[in-house]
Parts: sequence; C-alpha cells; structure tokens
Amino acid sequence: MLETLPFFANTGLGEGTLWTLVIASYFTSALTAAFGIGGGVALLAILSMAIPVTTLIPLHGMVQMGSNAGRAWHLRQHVKWSFIAAFSLGALIGTAIGSQIVIALPDALLKVVLALFILALVWAPNPKFIRGGALTNAFGGAISSLGSMFVGATGPLVAALVAGKADDRQGVVSTHATAMTIQHGLKIIAFGMVGFAFSTWLGLIVAMIATGYLGTITGGKILRVMDEKLFRKIFKLILTALALFMLFKGVQGLL
Repeated sequence: MLETLPFFANTGLGEGTLWTLVIASYFTSALTAAFGIGGGVALLAILSMAIPVTTLIPLHGMVQMGSNAGRAWHLRQHVKWSFIAAFSLGALIGTAIGSQIVIALPDALLKVVLALFILALVWAPNPKFIRGGALTNAFGGAISSLGSMFVGATGPLVAALVAGKADDRQGVVSTHATAMTIQHGLKIIAFGMVGFAFSTWLGLIVAMIATGYLGTITGGKILRVMDEKLFRKIFKLILTALALFMLFKGVQGLL
C-alpha cells in the first residue's frame, strides 16, 4: 500500500489519491507522446484537485523536470545552445523575482490565477512563433520563468520562443526540452531556498517520473487508435471542466 511506505506516508494523501496521481502521470505523458498535446497542463489540472497550489507548483516542476531532462539528454546533440544561453539568463532573473512574490500569495488566489491560465491555454490561439534575437530570448526566459512560479506549465510560451530557432524538428524538441529542464530546475532551487520540503514528496515524485517515462514510451502505441480530432475536443472539454471547478474553489476561498 503506497500510503504506508516511508516516502509516501508523510504526504497526507490517501491511497486512492496517490495511485490516481501516479497513474495520471503515465497517461498525461502518453497524451503528449501520441498527440503533442499539453500533458503538463493536464497533469497540473489533475494535481490541483488534491494538492494546494503552493505545493503543487514545485511538485509539478520536479516531475516535469524529470520528463524534460530525459528527452533533452537523448537529443542533446541537436540543442541550440545560443538560444539556451540567453534564455537561461532571463530565466534566472524571472525565477528570482517570482520566488519573492509567490510565497506571499494565498492559495485561493493562486488557484484563480492557475485556473484562468489553463482556460487561456485551452481556448486562446497559441502563437506559432515569437520573432527576435538574444534579447527577446532572454526576455521570454524571464517572463515565462516568472509565470512558471505561479502557474507551472509555461511550456506553450517557451515552445513559441523556440519555434523558428532550429532547422529541424529534433532541434526544436531538444532545445525546448533543455529550456524547460533549466526553467523547472531553477524553480525547484527557488522553492527549496524558501523552505519547501521536497523530501516529504520524494516517493510520489519518483513514482510519477517513472510512470511518466513509461507513458512516453508506450503512449503512442496505445492512443494512436483513437480519432485525434474527436480526442482533442473531448480533451479540451475535460480541461475546461477541471479549470472551472478550480476557479470556483478559488473564488469560494477568497469570499
């Protein structure tokens, strides 16, 4: 039983919730592997149902860092390091600023911000690419990393920055994965410095990274039998429902 194991016992989550989150990591990784859909956003929405946002963001960051780091290492020879250098500088600044603000905000307000962010990702048109050179890349790194401290899943914004910077798909995927690994890594350091107890959640983090890796490997084979257009419609409705429920809970907490 998960909740009785040493690295799971202190989370305060029940057996059913722990298994739900571990399995959700598998399926959300499979979604990304099969359809290129934001599995990170879906996982964020699911985690928010069981965990306070102030815990959710660093926990989600650890899981996503593990997922992106493996992909970045596998495709490391294709990484556009000139982009990463500028992006990292901005990410460092954005994370430092965000770490001073996020700890002062109530959980209910963070739920509202996160819910609105997810609704925007689901329904607003995503930019295909953002033009500019090193200064734009650094500014994008700062803004997305600042936002990541509050909403976690800024992958679509970073993807828009990376698009057009590489000549092939492998370059885009590897550079995006490297940028997200750095962004999540800086976020983890920042939350650790302000006192977040990662050791409490270590068992869940490791289990979710493991099942996420399995989902990446097997997801495409399982999900390609589904009709993609139908799936995308259902997926948007599910995410919208989760975000609206989160928004309701957040507003209720503020009143």
